[in-house]
Amino acid sequence: MKLKDLNVGLAVTGSFCTFDKIEEVVKVLVNQGANIYPIFSSNVQFTDSRFGDTGEYMDRITVMTGNKPILRVEDAEPIGPKAYLDILLIAPCTGNTLAKLANGITDSPVLMAAKAHLRNLKPLVISISTNDAMGINFKNIGELFNVKNIYFVPFGQDDPVKKPTSLIAHTDLIPDTLELALEGKQIQPVIR
Repeated sequence: MKLKDLNVGLAVTGSFCTFDKIEEVVKVLVNQGANIYPIFSSNVQFTDSRFGDTGEYMDRITVMTGNKPILRVEDAEPIGPKAYLDILLIAPCTGNTLAKLANGITDSPVLMAAKAHLRNLKPLVISISTNDAMGINFKNIGELFNVKNIYFVPFGQDDPVKKPTSLIAHTDLIPDTLELALEGKQIQPVIR
């Protein structure tokens, strides 16, 4: 229960196929006593997909966490000066978000939250979910592995035959990854 009473930012981006898994992780974190602050990317806010209604998803996460979600870039910026998060989790983290994070782009609530949080020298955990991770985004993963205070949830190929460049995090390892990141350690092995 190392996460009890800690303030955890949950930044959700548009890998809609993993939303169910992330919802299960939120339940685990809340049961462990973590105080979760949801942050939703613009794509999550305004895109419905074959995986369900994102408005309903955001409502469920908001109810589970008991905290009002951050929905705008300007509302994410105070995460820096107020320094109220102990750790920030981007889950799921799309290839688009990876690329922008690696290049310092802050054009969404999630990316601004990441920038604001990292300025406080606190851990940022990435739970990757992208079809181009071992394609054009591979370099961005490498870049982020070398950034101080950024940690990855262990990941692997979800369908090496049909989607050979796709990687997805083992979301069941998010709690363990968060605990180690709070100690300044990367959970190992990363590739599973």
